[in-house]
Amino acid sequence: MTATEPTRAEPPATGPADTPAPRLGLVRQLGSFVAIGVLSAIVDFGVYHLLLNAGLWVPFAKGISFILGTTTAYLLNKRFTFTGANTGGRARFAGFVALYGTTLAVNVAVNSLVLHVLPPMEWDVTLAWVIAQGTATAINFVMLRWVIFKD
Repeated sequence: MTATEPTRAEPPATGPADTPAPRLGLVRQLGSFVAIGVLSAIVDFGVYHLLLNAGLWVPFAKGISFILGTTTAYLLNKRFTFTGANTGGRARFAGFVALYGTTLAVNVAVNSLVLHVLPPMEWDVTLAWVIAQGTATAINFVMLRWVIFKD
């Protein structure tokens, strides 16, 4: 190339903002998922008890609290846990809605079933919430990691 020939434009440099973040390892991802899950569970549990104390019917209270806790979890997990999967747009969101619609039904059903099966006791509402939440959380992690936010 001589000084009089035009130079070719180089492709734009890619930087951290242009490349997806690397996917976290399973153990680190699980740790992040659990920490975010604890925060989201506090949202769910707190709203659930507030709505129950306000006199709302148990399945409605559980449904509303689950949706608020789930929204918190989804937004934080997308940002911090499943960082390597920032593409997918509508398809990923549709998968999320289908997954969480299913786990909403599972969560409310398990909560209601446990309340029905347990004898009346001081902590029956809390125990039912924990069992329902644990069931939904296990389903969510597996499906989020290997289906919704897969590489």
